[in-house]
Amino acid sequence: MTSSNREPNIFIALGANIPSALGPPDVTLMSALKALAGAGVTIQCVSRLHQTPAWPDPSDPPFTNAVAGIETVLKPMELMALLHKVETDHGRTRSTKNAPRTLDLDLIDYQGLVQDGPPILPHPRMAERRFVLEPLAEIAPGWRHPVSGRSAVELLASIT
Repeated sequence: MTSSNREPNIFIALGANIPSALGPPDVTLMSALKALAGAGVTIQCVSRLHQTPAWPDPSDPPFTNAVAGIETVLKPMELMALLHKVETDHGRTRSTKNAPRTLDLDLIDYQGLVQDGPPILPHPRMAERRFVLEPLAEIAPGWRHPVSGRSAVELLASIT
């Protein structure tokens, strides 16, 4: 992984709840970060790994989640294409919505950009997802939602 002295202003959420060909979810998440770095994305910081129940079906395997702050010259659509390629390269198949998966990479915020898409920014459901807000608050507690102006910590407290 590489790092930079600048504050990140692009954030991606990482999650997995079934093994990939590489191994368990934690191995897959680390491999995905290496793949992004290998594609020219600077990984500035990464939260610790968080274990969370599967949603909406808690009987599915639990998720391993993290958030990374990154830097890239890629525009949002180009970054989304790269995220989808990395997912596919790690065995992700898109079937039923919210189905168990080997890898899920979501663009959470891109330099505070607000747009209807594609991609929709900021991520439309991030403010209600503990599995995004906990790791985001860990690495960027002062980050502010581009629409509501609320910090990651404030958003997290509102869903507790």
